[in-house]
Amino acid sequence: MTDVIRYGLIGCGMMGQEHLRNLALLPGAEAVALFEPDQEMAEAALALAPGAVRASSLSEMLAMPALDALVIASPNFRHMEQVAEIAATRPLPLLVEKPLYTDPADLPRVKALFARYPAPVWVAMEYRYMPPIAAFLDRLDPVTGGVQMFSIREHRFPFLQKVGDWNRFNRYTGGTFVEKCCHFFDLMRFALKSEPTRIMASAAPVLNHRGEVYGGQSPDILDAGYAICEFESGARAMLELCMYAEGARYQEELSAVGPAGKIEARVPGPGRFWPADLGPAPVPQLEISPRSPQRPEVLEVPVDPRLLEAGDHNGATFYQHQKFLALLRGEADAPEVSAHDGWRAVEMGLAAQRSIATGLPVSLAQDAAEISA
Repeated sequence: MTDVIRYGLIGCGMMGQEHLRNLALLPGAEAVALFEPDQEMAEAALALAPGAVRASSLSEMLAMPALDALVIASPNFRHMEQVAEIAATRPLPLLVEKPLYTDPADLPRVKALFARYPAPVWVAMEYRYMPPIAAFLDRLDPVTGGVQMFSIREHRFPFLQKVGDWNRFNRYTGGTFVEKCCHFFDLMRFALKSEPTRIMASAAPVLNHRGEVYGGQSPDILDAGYAICEFESGARAMLELCMYAEGARYQEELSAVGPAGKIEARVPGPGRFWPADLGPAPVPQLEISPRSPQRPEVLEVPVDPRLLEAGDHNGATFYQHQKFLALLRGEADAPEVSAHDGWRAVEMGLAAQRSIATGLPVSLAQDAAEISA
Protein backbone atom coordinates (compact mmCIF):
# COMPACT_ATOMS: atom_id res chain seq x y z
CA MET A 1 0.00 0.00 0.00
CA THR A 2 0.98 3.64 -0.40
CA ASP A 3 2.09 5.88 2.48
CA VAL A 4 -1.44 7.30 2.52
CA ILE A 5 -4.25 4.77 2.95
CA ARG A 6 -7.09 5.71 0.59
CA TYR A 7 -10.65 4.97 1.73
CA GLY A 8 -13.94 4.66 -0.07
CA LEU A 9 -17.09 5.46 1.97
CA ILE A 10 -20.31 3.58 1.19
CA GLY A 11 -23.17 5.48 2.81
CA CYS A 12 -22.60 9.05 3.96
CA GLY A 13 -25.47 9.76 6.33
CA MET A 14 -24.94 10.63 10.00
CA MET A 15 -22.58 7.73 10.73
CA GLY A 16 -20.76 7.97 7.43
CA GLN A 17 -20.06 11.64 8.10
CA GLU A 18 -18.75 10.75 11.56
CA HIS A 19 -16.32 8.33 9.89
CA LEU A 20 -15.20 11.12 7.53
CA ARG A 21 -14.58 13.59 10.38
CA ASN A 22 -12.48 11.03 12.24
CA LEU A 23 -10.50 9.93 9.18
CA ALA A 24 -9.60 13.60 8.69
CA LEU A 25 -7.94 13.55 12.14
CA LEU A 26 -5.69 10.60 11.28
CA PRO A 27 -2.35 11.23 9.58
CA GLY A 28 -1.93 8.94 6.61
CA ALA A 29 -5.65 8.40 6.00
CA GLU A 30 -7.66 9.99 3.21
CA ALA A 31 -11.23 9.57 1.96
CA VAL A 32 -10.94 9.57 -1.84
CA ALA A 33 -14.32 8.20 -2.96
CA LEU A 34 -17.93 8.37 -1.73
CA PHE A 35 -21.07 6.50 -2.72
CA GLU A 36 -24.21 8.14 -1.35
CA PRO A 37 -27.48 8.21 -3.37
CA ASP A 38 -29.09 10.99 -1.31
CA GLN A 39 -28.10 14.41 -2.67
CA GLU A 40 -28.24 16.28 0.64
CA MET A 41 -26.15 13.69 2.47
CA ALA A 42 -23.67 13.52 -0.43
CA GLU A 43 -23.17 17.30 -0.38
CA ALA A 44 -22.59 17.28 3.38
CA ALA A 45 -20.05 14.45 2.99
CA LEU A 46 -18.19 16.20 0.17
CA ALA A 47 -17.91 19.31 2.36
CA LEU A 48 -16.07 17.10 4.90
CA ALA A 49 -13.91 15.41 2.25
CA PRO A 50 -13.62 17.97 -0.58
CA GLY A 51 -10.93 15.93 -2.34
CA ALA A 52 -13.16 12.89 -2.68
CA VAL A 53 -14.94 11.81 -5.86
CA ARG A 54 -18.64 10.94 -5.69
CA ALA A 55 -19.49 7.65 -7.40
CA SER A 56 -22.93 7.09 -8.88
CA SER A 57 -22.98 3.42 -7.87
CA LEU A 58 -21.04 0.90 -5.84
CA SER A 59 -19.79 -0.73 -9.05
CA GLU A 60 -18.43 2.62 -10.24
CA MET A 61 -16.60 3.08 -6.93
CA LEU A 62 -15.11 -0.41 -7.08
CA ALA A 63 -13.72 0.38 -10.54
CA MET A 64 -11.67 3.29 -9.16
CA PRO A 65 -8.04 2.14 -8.98
CA ALA A 66 -6.94 4.43 -6.13
CA LEU A 67 -8.65 2.57 -3.27
CA ASP A 68 -7.01 0.67 -0.41
CA ALA A 69 -9.99 0.02 1.92
CA LEU A 70 -13.74 0.50 2.21
CA VAL A 71 -16.03 1.67 5.01
CA ILE A 72 -19.66 0.52 4.81
CA ALA A 73 -22.00 2.86 6.67
CA SER A 74 -25.14 2.38 4.59
CA PRO A 75 -28.57 1.42 6.03
CA ASN A 76 -28.52 -1.93 7.87
CA PHE A 77 -30.41 -3.93 5.26
CA ARG A 78 -27.91 -2.95 2.54
CA HIS A 79 -24.80 -4.28 4.31
CA MET A 80 -24.84 -7.88 3.13
CA GLU A 81 -25.82 -7.17 -0.46
CA GLN A 82 -22.98 -4.64 -0.66
CA VAL A 83 -20.45 -6.99 0.97
CA ALA A 84 -21.48 -9.71 -1.51
CA GLU A 85 -20.94 -7.34 -4.48
CA ILE A 86 -17.56 -6.26 -3.11
CA ALA A 87 -16.53 -9.89 -2.52
CA ALA A 88 -17.47 -10.82 -6.08
CA THR A 89 -15.86 -7.76 -7.69
CA ARG A 90 -12.95 -6.42 -5.66
CA PRO A 91 -12.53 -7.77 -2.12
CA LEU A 92 -10.76 -4.87 -0.43
CA PRO A 93 -10.24 -4.62 3.35
CA LEU A 94 -13.54 -3.67 4.99
CA LEU A 95 -14.72 -1.75 8.02
CA VAL A 96 -18.42 -2.66 8.15
CA GLU A 97 -20.83 -0.80 10.42
CA LYS A 98 -23.01 -2.87 12.70
CA PRO A 99 -25.23 -4.80 12.33
CA LEU A 100 -23.46 -7.11 9.92
CA TYR A 101 -26.78 -8.53 8.69
CA THR A 102 -30.48 -8.23 9.60
CA ASP A 103 -32.34 -11.29 8.29
CA PRO A 104 -31.89 -14.51 10.32
CA ALA A 105 -32.21 -16.53 7.11
CA ASP A 106 -28.98 -14.88 5.89
CA LEU A 107 -26.70 -16.34 8.57
CA PRO A 108 -25.49 -19.40 6.59
CA ARG A 109 -24.70 -17.06 3.68
CA VAL A 110 -22.91 -14.64 6.02
CA LYS A 111 -20.72 -17.40 7.43
CA ALA A 112 -19.88 -18.79 4.00
CA LEU A 113 -19.08 -15.39 2.52
CA PHE A 114 -16.70 -14.32 5.28
CA ALA A 115 -15.07 -17.75 5.54
CA ARG A 116 -13.62 -17.20 2.07
CA TYR A 117 -13.21 -13.39 2.06
CA PRO A 118 -9.50 -12.86 1.29
CA ALA A 119 -8.97 -9.48 2.98
CA PRO A 120 -9.39 -8.25 6.58
CA VAL A 121 -12.96 -7.51 7.75
CA TRP A 122 -13.49 -5.35 10.84
CA VAL A 123 -17.01 -4.92 12.23
CA ALA A 124 -17.56 -1.46 13.69
CA MET A 125 -18.43 -2.00 17.34
CA GLU A 126 -17.57 1.50 18.54
CA TYR A 127 -18.62 0.97 22.15
CA ARG A 128 -15.53 -1.17 22.83
CA TYR A 129 -13.40 1.90 22.11
CA MET A 130 -15.13 4.59 24.16
CA PRO A 131 -12.41 5.64 26.65
CA PRO A 132 -14.51 5.00 29.79
CA ILE A 133 -15.65 1.59 28.50
CA ALA A 134 -12.13 0.71 27.35
CA ALA A 135 -10.87 1.58 30.86
CA PHE A 136 -13.69 -0.52 32.34
CA LEU A 137 -12.74 -3.50 30.18
CA ASP A 138 -9.03 -3.14 30.96
CA ARG A 139 -9.67 -3.34 34.73
CA LEU A 140 -12.54 -5.79 34.64
CA ASP A 141 -10.84 -9.01 35.72
CA PRO A 142 -8.39 -7.53 38.26
CA VAL A 143 -11.18 -5.62 40.04
CA THR A 144 -13.86 -8.34 39.99
CA GLY A 145 -11.74 -11.46 40.22
CA GLY A 146 -13.78 -12.90 37.36
CA VAL A 147 -17.14 -11.46 36.31
CA GLN A 148 -20.26 -13.34 37.42
CA MET A 149 -22.85 -10.59 36.86
CA PHE A 150 -22.67 -7.99 34.11
CA SER A 151 -25.33 -5.38 33.45
CA ILE A 152 -25.64 -2.66 30.85
CA ARG A 153 -28.19 0.13 31.06
CA GLU A 154 -28.71 2.51 28.15
CA HIS A 155 -31.12 5.37 28.81
CA ARG A 156 -31.04 7.58 25.77
CA PHE A 157 -32.82 9.69 23.16
CA PRO A 158 -35.27 8.22 20.61
CA PHE A 159 -34.18 6.97 17.22
CA LEU A 160 -33.14 9.91 15.03
CA GLN A 161 -34.63 10.65 11.63
CA LYS A 162 -32.85 8.84 8.78
CA VAL A 163 -33.11 9.18 5.01
CA GLY A 164 -36.25 7.40 3.85
CA ASP A 165 -37.19 6.64 7.49
CA TRP A 166 -35.72 3.14 7.13
CA ASN A 167 -34.91 2.93 10.84
CA ARG A 168 -38.62 2.89 11.75
CA PHE A 169 -39.20 -0.66 10.52
CA ASN A 170 -37.90 -4.04 11.70
CA ARG A 171 -37.58 -5.36 8.16
CA TYR A 172 -34.86 -2.78 7.49
CA THR A 173 -33.15 -2.61 10.89
CA GLY A 174 -33.39 -6.20 12.10
CA GLY A 175 -35.33 -4.88 15.10
CA THR A 176 -34.30 -2.56 17.92
CA PHE A 177 -32.41 -5.29 19.78
CA VAL A 178 -30.32 -5.79 16.63
CA GLU A 179 -30.02 -2.22 15.38
CA LYS A 180 -29.33 -0.58 18.73
CA CYS A 181 -28.28 -3.39 21.01
CA CYS A 182 -25.85 -5.58 19.04
CA HIS A 183 -23.17 -3.24 20.48
CA PHE A 184 -24.12 -4.41 23.96
CA PHE A 185 -24.33 -8.08 23.08
CA ASP A 186 -20.84 -7.73 21.63
CA LEU A 187 -19.66 -6.18 24.91
CA MET A 188 -21.17 -9.08 26.85
CA ARG A 189 -19.28 -11.71 24.84
CA PHE A 190 -16.07 -9.68 24.92
CA ALA A 191 -16.20 -8.92 28.65
CA LEU A 192 -17.23 -12.42 29.74
CA LYS A 193 -14.96 -14.26 27.27
CA SER A 194 -17.75 -16.78 26.84
CA GLU A 195 -20.52 -17.67 24.41
CA PRO A 196 -24.24 -17.18 25.13
CA THR A 197 -26.46 -20.22 25.63
CA ARG A 198 -29.90 -18.74 26.32
CA ILE A 199 -31.62 -15.35 26.01
CA MET A 200 -34.87 -14.12 27.52
CA ALA A 201 -36.27 -10.72 26.62
CA SER A 202 -39.30 -8.53 27.17
CA ALA A 203 -39.98 -5.26 25.37
CA ALA A 204 -42.67 -3.12 23.78
CA PRO A 205 -43.18 0.05 21.72
CA VAL A 206 -44.07 2.03 24.83
CA LEU A 207 -43.97 5.71 23.94
CA ASN A 208 -42.10 6.82 20.83
CA HIS A 209 -43.31 6.64 17.21
CA ARG A 210 -46.95 5.95 18.14
CA GLY A 211 -48.30 8.79 16.02
CA GLU A 212 -45.90 8.33 13.13
CA VAL A 213 -46.94 7.05 9.71
CA TYR A 214 -44.59 6.49 6.75
CA GLY A 215 -45.98 5.51 3.38
CA GLY A 216 -49.24 4.53 5.05
CA GLN A 217 -47.46 2.25 7.56
CA SER A 218 -46.89 2.68 11.29
CA PRO A 219 -43.44 1.91 12.75
CA ASP A 220 -42.98 -1.47 14.44
CA ILE A 221 -39.71 -0.77 16.27
CA LEU A 222 -39.41 -1.09 20.06
CA ASP A 223 -38.30 1.70 22.36
CA ALA A 224 -37.81 0.02 25.76
CA GLY A 225 -37.12 -3.42 27.15
CA TYR A 226 -34.93 -5.92 28.97
CA ALA A 227 -32.82 -8.89 27.94
CA ILE A 228 -31.17 -11.49 30.20
CA CYS A 229 -28.40 -13.65 28.75
CA GLU A 230 -26.87 -16.84 30.16
CA PHE A 231 -23.34 -17.85 29.16
CA GLU A 232 -21.37 -21.08 28.96
CA SER A 233 -19.12 -19.88 31.80
CA GLY A 234 -22.09 -19.67 34.16
CA ALA A 235 -22.03 -15.86 34.15
CA ARG A 236 -25.18 -13.88 33.45
CA ALA A 237 -25.66 -10.52 31.78
CA MET A 238 -28.57 -8.13 31.59
CA LEU A 239 -29.43 -5.30 29.23
CA GLU A 240 -31.89 -2.52 30.05
CA LEU A 241 -32.84 -0.19 27.21
CA CYS A 242 -35.02 2.92 27.39
CA MET A 243 -35.20 5.30 24.43
CA TYR A 244 -37.20 8.06 26.08
CA ALA A 245 -34.74 8.94 28.84
CA GLU A 246 -32.62 11.63 27.18
CA GLY A 247 -32.96 13.79 30.29
CA ALA A 248 -30.48 11.60 32.17
CA ARG A 249 -26.94 12.72 33.08
CA TYR A 250 -25.43 9.49 31.77
CA GLN A 251 -26.53 7.56 28.70
CA GLU A 252 -24.75 4.25 29.37
CA GLU A 253 -24.04 2.71 32.76
CA LEU A 254 -22.13 -0.58 32.94
CA SER A 255 -21.69 -2.70 36.05
CA ALA A 256 -19.68 -5.90 36.56
CA VAL A 257 -19.43 -7.87 39.80
CA GLY A 258 -17.30 -10.83 40.82
CA PRO A 259 -15.94 -12.43 44.00
CA ALA A 260 -13.33 -9.68 44.50
CA GLY A 261 -15.38 -6.58 43.81
CA LYS A 262 -17.40 -4.40 41.50
CA ILE A 263 -16.55 -1.98 38.70
CA GLU A 264 -18.85 0.55 37.01
CA ALA A 265 -18.60 2.87 34.03
CA ARG A 266 -20.82 5.88 33.38
CA VAL A 267 -20.87 7.38 29.90
CA PRO A 268 -22.67 10.61 28.92
CA GLY A 269 -24.55 10.91 25.66
CA PRO A 270 -23.55 13.13 22.72
CA GLY A 271 -22.41 16.55 23.90
CA ARG A 272 -24.53 18.27 21.25
CA PHE A 273 -27.65 17.16 23.14
CA TRP A 274 -26.52 18.51 26.53
CA PRO A 275 -28.38 21.76 27.44
CA ALA A 276 -25.95 24.69 27.34
CA ASP A 277 -27.58 26.36 30.33
CA LEU A 278 -26.52 23.40 32.53
CA GLY A 279 -22.85 24.19 32.02
CA PRO A 280 -20.20 21.74 30.78
CA ALA A 281 -21.36 18.29 29.72
CA PRO A 282 -20.75 15.46 32.21
CA VAL A 283 -17.34 13.77 32.23
CA PRO A 284 -17.30 9.95 31.96
CA GLN A 285 -16.64 8.12 35.20
CA LEU A 286 -15.20 4.83 36.37
CA GLU A 287 -16.03 3.59 39.87
CA ILE A 288 -14.06 0.77 41.49
CA SER A 289 -15.51 -0.93 44.59
CA PRO A 290 -13.38 -3.72 46.09
CA ARG A 291 -15.08 -5.94 48.66
CA SER A 292 -12.13 -5.92 51.01
CA PRO A 293 -10.96 -3.49 52.07
CA GLN A 294 -14.13 -1.55 51.32
CA ARG A 295 -12.74 1.50 49.53
CA PRO A 296 -14.94 2.72 46.65
CA GLU A 297 -13.06 5.07 44.33
CA VAL A 298 -14.45 7.29 41.55
CA LEU A 299 -12.16 8.21 38.65
CA GLU A 300 -12.88 10.63 35.83
CA VAL A 301 -12.05 9.50 32.27
CA PRO A 302 -12.03 12.68 30.17
CA VAL A 303 -12.20 12.50 26.37
CA ASP A 304 -10.22 14.75 24.03
CA PRO A 305 -12.55 17.65 23.04
CA ARG A 306 -11.50 17.31 19.38
CA LEU A 307 -12.77 13.74 19.38
CA LEU A 308 -16.04 14.73 21.07
CA GLU A 309 -16.60 17.26 18.29
CA ALA A 310 -15.90 14.64 15.62
CA GLY A 311 -18.83 12.38 16.52
CA ASP A 312 -21.41 11.08 18.95
CA HIS A 313 -19.44 8.13 20.38
CA ASN A 314 -17.12 9.68 22.96
CA GLY A 315 -14.06 9.42 20.74
CA ALA A 316 -14.58 5.74 19.97
CA THR A 317 -14.78 6.13 16.20
CA PHE A 318 -11.33 7.76 16.16
CA TYR A 319 -9.70 5.03 18.23
CA GLN A 320 -11.36 2.34 16.16
CA HIS A 321 -10.07 3.90 12.93
CA GLN A 322 -6.63 4.31 14.46
CA LYS A 323 -6.50 0.55 15.08
CA PHE A 324 -8.00 -0.31 11.69
CA LEU A 325 -5.39 1.90 10.01
CA ALA A 326 -2.64 0.07 11.93
CA LEU A 327 -4.06 -3.22 10.63
CA LEU A 328 -4.01 -1.93 7.05
CA ARG A 329 -0.37 -0.88 7.51
CA GLY A 330 0.58 -4.37 8.67
CA GLU A 331 1.15 -3.27 12.27
CA ALA A 332 -1.46 -5.75 13.60
CA ASP A 333 -2.14 -9.35 12.69
CA ALA A 334 -5.95 -9.43 12.65
CA PRO A 335 -9.05 -7.27 13.19
CA GLU A 336 -9.92 -6.79 16.85
CA VAL A 337 -13.63 -7.14 16.00
CA SER A 338 -13.97 -9.96 13.49
CA ALA A 339 -16.82 -10.94 11.20
CA HIS A 340 -17.45 -13.80 13.66
CA ASP A 341 -17.89 -11.23 16.46
CA GLY A 342 -20.23 -9.28 14.21
CA TRP A 343 -22.55 -12.14 13.33
CA ARG A 344 -22.60 -13.49 16.90
CA ALA A 345 -23.78 -10.12 18.21
CA VAL A 346 -26.54 -10.01 15.59
CA GLU A 347 -27.50 -13.59 16.39
CA MET A 348 -27.99 -12.57 20.03
CA GLY A 349 -30.08 -9.55 19.02
CA LEU A 350 -32.28 -11.65 16.76
CA ALA A 351 -32.73 -14.19 19.58
CA ALA A 352 -33.86 -11.36 21.86
CA GLN A 353 -36.32 -10.17 19.20
CA ARG A 354 -37.69 -13.70 18.91
CA SER A 355 -38.04 -14.05 22.68
CA ILE A 356 -39.97 -10.77 22.77
CA ALA A 357 -42.28 -11.97 19.99
CA THR A 358 -42.96 -15.39 21.52
CA GLY A 359 -42.67 -14.70 25.24
CA LEU A 360 -40.27 -17.67 25.51
CA PRO A 361 -36.54 -18.00 26.14
CA VAL A 362 -34.42 -18.77 23.10
CA SER A 363 -31.58 -21.31 23.17
CA LEU A 364 -28.55 -20.18 21.17
CA ALA A 365 -27.09 -23.70 21.21
CA GLN A 366 -30.28 -24.98 19.58
CA ASP A 367 -30.11 -22.21 16.97
CA ALA A 368 -26.56 -23.23 16.08
CA ALA A 369 -27.60 -26.87 15.67
CA GLU A 370 -30.50 -25.89 13.43
CA ILE A 371 -28.27 -23.71 11.24
CA SER A 372 -25.61 -26.40 10.78
CA ALA A 373 -28.28 -28.99 9.99
